[in-house]
Amino acid sequence: MARYTDSVCKLCRREKQKLFLKGTKCYSDKCPVEKRNYPPGQHGLNRRQKVSEYGVQLREKQKVRRQYGVLETQFRNTFEKAARLRGVTGENLVKLLERRLDNVVYRLNLAPSRKAARQLILHRHLLINGKIVNVPSFLVSPGDTIQVKEASRRMTIIHDSLKRPRGEAAAPQWLTMDKSNLTGTFLAIPERSDIPLNANEQLIVELYSK
Repeated sequence: MARYTDSVCKLCRREKQKLFLKGTKCYSDKCPVEKRNYPPGQHGLNRRQKVSEYGVQLREKQKVRRQYGVLETQFRNTFEKAARLRGVTGENLVKLLERRLDNVVYRLNLAPSRKAARQLILHRHLLINGKIVNVPSFLVSPGDTIQVKEASRRMTIIHDSLKRPRGEAAAPQWLTMDKSNLTGTFLAIPERSDIPLNANEQLIVELYSK
């Protein structure tokens, strides 16, 4: 399976904003975006060329795709699914991304990043409605409960994550978390205005509509 293996901090610098890909490092003074808020590479600091309309749309798509940790094919498939749903395609896209199990685990603060959340899921540490689910792209539905498996409840990464600054993952109103039982509940599909994502998803719709 294809995966990104280079420094994820370069991705944040390329988009000139924090994508919260590195866990606790994103909240510290060691975050590269705080020190070097310009694209990586030899000419990053002196890059001054005019960006085309296509370039603006591409950057918006890359920003959202990287923030949720989705590869291109999977992102395109999610967009096509959003286009088939009723409502505004861009908003449907963001809602589908927000319902991904790896994102929900991250929002519940059970993992310091979406990448770490995927590891927990792939290694079968989590239960959905009492059953093991090891697919990070699984779409959580209203009423579903996400629970840490009994044998995994002493994992350091989970307890350290629960203590970290909330930041971008500030407790959303569509989720509830019972820290004593390490159990979260997905209450409802959020409205776009409630999702903490700094992006213009309409530009992504325009890009894929070409």
